[in-house]
Parts: sequence; C-alpha cells; structure tokens
Amino acid sequence: MTDTQISPDTVLETTATEAVELPWSDVTAEHHKMLRLAPLKTDRATGGRPLRFVEFGYAERNNKERSLLRMSISLPGQRVRKEQNHLDVWVDHETRSVHFGPASGLQIEPMNRGIGRFLAAQGITWAKKKWSSYTVDGADLNNKDALNEDTRLRRDHFLRVHGFDVVYADAQHLKGSVKTVKVGDLLGDWNAEKLQFVEILEAAQMLQQAEQNLAEQEVKLQQQEEKVSKYKREDTGLRFTISCLVAFAVFQAGLLIWIATHR
Repeated sequence: MTDTQISPDTVLETTATEAVELPWSDVTAEHHKMLRLAPLKTDRATGGRPLRFVEFGYAERNNKERSLLRMSISLPGQRVRKEQNHLDVWVDHETRSVHFGPASGLQIEPMNRGIGRFLAAQGITWAKKKWSSYTVDGADLNNKDALNEDTRLRRDHFLRVHGFDVVYADAQHLKGSVKTVKVGDLLGDWNAEKLQFVEILEAAQMLQQAEQNLAEQEVKLQQQEEKVSKYKREDTGLRFTISCLVAFAVFQAGLLIWIATHR
C-alpha cells in the first residue's frame, strides 16, 4: 500500500461547506504522540525509506453547530509547507454530515510511509464514535488525478480501503465519482507494519537499549584497540629481534671471512 497525495474529501468537489466561513481557524495541535515509521525497502518512485520517528499532533473542538478534529504530522529537523501533513475532519450537526479538509488535499511528506492512511483512519475512527449515522456526501472526483494511471490507481485504492465506493461513468476512467456513504460504513484501519504508536515508556526503553548497545560497542572497540596495541608491541619486538639476528649474522659472516683470509 502506498500513500496518496489525495485525501478522501479533497477528491470530492463539494462546495457547500466551503461557502460557509468555518470557525477555529487558529486551532493548532494540543496533544502530541510519537510515531515510528518502520524501515522499508527502497522504493523505485520515492527512494530510501529508513527508520524514522515523527510527531502526531491533534486538537478537538465542539459546539452545537460543528465539531472539528485537526491533525498534523511534524518531522523533527525538517520543515514542510503549510498545506502538507495536515488533515481536518469537520462534522456539521445541522446537516448531519462529515467532510474532510483542507480543500488543497492531503499532501504527505514523506510519501509511501503509511502516514496518509494513518491520518484518514484516525479521523474516521473519531467520527464513528459519536456520529456513525451521519453521511459523507458523494461527489465527482478530480479529473486531473485520472490523467496518470498510477496516480488514479493509488487514489482509488486509498478511497476504497477506507470504505468509499469509487465508480466511473466512462471506460477511460476519467469521469470518476464516489457515492454517498454512512460514516459508520467507513473503515478506520491503517498499515500497522509501516507505522506504529510509540509510548513514552517504550521510547525510554528504546533509548536505554540504544545506550546499552553503544556501551557494549565501546567495550568491544576498546578490546579491539588493546589487541591492536598488543600486536603492534609484539611486531616492534619481532622487528628488533630480526634486526639483531641480521646484524649478528652479518658480523659472524664477516668474522669468518676475516679468519679465512688471514690464515
């Protein structure tokens, strides 16, 4: 499963909620958890995928008209654009509907690490707890995403794996749409082999284990250095012995030549 640059809602060209000025524009993440991105084989499209740790942040707001779950992914030591690694789940209690944002799409960095499915799963799970009878309205999919076959397949798989029904009105798979679906019918799963929560105690144990491994490596390195020093000392002693033997042999040969020539 590869991540997609497209969220379930950004491919739905809905405008009703966008016409209304939404509250809570200044809300930022208030709760934070650590995520472990498992090391994976190098991908031909996205490159290397080493072990990595990122931060999952979220905040929740509620009033009589709406509810909001705002989520983000932060990358230690790396900046991303404002529109990247961000997903909102909006609940409209008057229309009894749920929609996803931002309108610019779910843009993930790094790609192909399971983050897109994880964010969508968190939002779906949150909405299903209280508003499973609400609906996500069906709408047309963005045609430009169908111009590239690989992009279209990844988008459709992303939607279907979360419970959205993707249909096409043409054989060329250009005029796609998703059907209206009950929130309770959506699937809040992600690929746990790619991405896992890391609790504080677990993180501390990992650091402790890493420090222990480092200490063991330092002991092994010191032992190897002592062996090298020992071999160097022995080598110096052997060189001195050989030099003495060579000098003695030369002296002995010279002495024998002198005796032979002075008889």
